[in-house]
Amino acid sequence: MSTKELKEEINKVLNDAPDELLESVLDYLKGLLSGSKSNAIISNNLNRIIREDKELLERLAK
Repeated sequence: MSTKELKEEINKVLNDAPDELLESVLDYLKGLLSGSKSNAIISNNLNRIIREDKELLERLAK
């Protein structure tokens, strides 16, 4: 996907997001941009792991 397409998709998702979520998304993005590149990569990888293994993490928490 091109950068332009990615930005369009992000905008579509943000337009559908509830207002309460927008501030958290903004804070998260600002944190990514203010941190180092390695921190952004680590954060992205951790987010992917959490999404992919959500069910496993929920079972481990019990």
